[in-house]
Amino acid sequence: MEMVKEKPRRRSVSELLDWRSITGLKGGAANFENNDTDGIFFEDYDKSPETRRRKLSPLRKNFANGYLDGCFDNIDQFDNNTDKGSLDNSSQNRVLRRTRSLNAPSPIQQFGPCGRIMKNSAMVMTIQDPASQRLTWYKPPLTVLVIKKVRDSSVLPPFVQLVTWLIEEKRMVVFVEATVLEDSALARDLRFQGVRDRLQTFRDGTDDLQDRIDFIICLGGDGTLLYASLLFQQSVPPVMAFHLGSLGFLTPFEFDNFQEQVTNVLEGHAALTLRSRLRCIIMRKGEEGQPAKSPTNLLVLNEVVVDRGPSPYLSNIDLFIDGKHVTSVQGDGLIVSTPTGSTAYAVAAGASMIHPSVPAIMITPICPHSLSFRPIVVPAGVELKISVSPDSRNTSWVSFDGRNRQELFHGDSLRVTTSIYPVPSICAADQITDWFDSLAECLHWNVRKRQKHLDELSDLTHSSSNDTLDSLDRDS
Repeated sequence: MEMVKEKPRRRSVSELLDWRSITGLKGGAANFENNDTDGIFFEDYDKSPETRRRKLSPLRKNFANGYLDGCFDNIDQFDNNTDKGSLDNSSQNRVLRRTRSLNAPSPIQQFGPCGRIMKNSAMVMTIQDPASQRLTWYKPPLTVLVIKKVRDSSVLPPFVQLVTWLIEEKRMVVFVEATVLEDSALARDLRFQGVRDRLQTFRDGTDDLQDRIDFIICLGGDGTLLYASLLFQQSVPPVMAFHLGSLGFLTPFEFDNFQEQVTNVLEGHAALTLRSRLRCIIMRKGEEGQPAKSPTNLLVLNEVVVDRGPSPYLSNIDLFIDGKHVTSVQGDGLIVSTPTGSTAYAVAAGASMIHPSVPAIMITPICPHSLSFRPIVVPAGVELKISVSPDSRNTSWVSFDGRNRQELFHGDSLRVTTSIYPVPSICAADQITDWFDSLAECLHWNVRKRQKHLDELSDLTHSSSNDTLDSLDRDS
């Protein structure tokens, strides 16, 4: 008897909209970030939203709160919408897809103890205007972390001026790195001596600053902002970056009128650019007969670079996207960058520049031994796996925002996806103006001598054009 394969049953509208059937929050950034292979299951559907949320574990509860608040005011609103028949077939499917592909940051973001994104009434499927991302404080900020560029004496006077003003005028608690208090040049500054004992310090890698810092002020260049991102491997307080370094692509504020600018931020008059970061995990192959080593876990703001290191041979790297082998990279290496990092190493390797508000991951080869290997952009929610090919002649090396450089051996793999913890960068003007100003001032984007008007052309060109017109008249 021939077996007839049963066709998949078309699910009813009620089944599609039943929260108990939605178990698709797996994979992508949600699963990768939460390290939860089961996804999020909403239990006790018939009870109140508060009861349902209490039933979730703390990790799931925080994630579910942000998700539900971003989609609807509460689950009851969703129920009311469906009961009234306000959703047609297409909108029902769109809602289901939205819940199954939660790879972007939660719509409700909190940065440090006080800062968060201002709430807006946009519906779930509305494409968000970056201009709607504005900072608001639900209680006055009290603590600030000031990070200055190291080994640069020109930053010392602005640093002393800033911390003195914050302590004496704004009555704020100022945190600095422990090495700042050991700086011999600062120790000789009479004004700094008056506030030195009132500064708070922390131990890098030991003290948890996540719930102690309301916002961050950086004095330096782009590297100072990258260092601030490195200090916070989960939620990051809002970052205000002053341009006192070399390039300054990520530092939109000038220090001349810092009092007015910082006051505006403290009063909540600031736009934010949410700069996505990459979650990177190195999976090490264990020795024969030994368990695998614990993975290395890092968040990067610009890029993760895999290259051939000191080897004279081509690197041979296998690239997988969501478990599918896409290609093998033969060349000097590979750059995986955020939109923020697309204007760093990636643009020097021939990649396009992406606005930081675009949810994407840029993959750029470094000197590929191929005429057709161009940089590509993939969705922010995919998971990349990079490993040394089995037939590679050498190992590879990996670095994260230019730091923590280490070797990748055969059998090791690097997994990369978008983190749910972006860096909220405070804008000097707004998200669009700041970015194009940086392109023009730092990279001299599209700078060209203007073409002259026809009236300003040379007599020789003008006469030759008249001769051409006369010849056309004679021919006609």
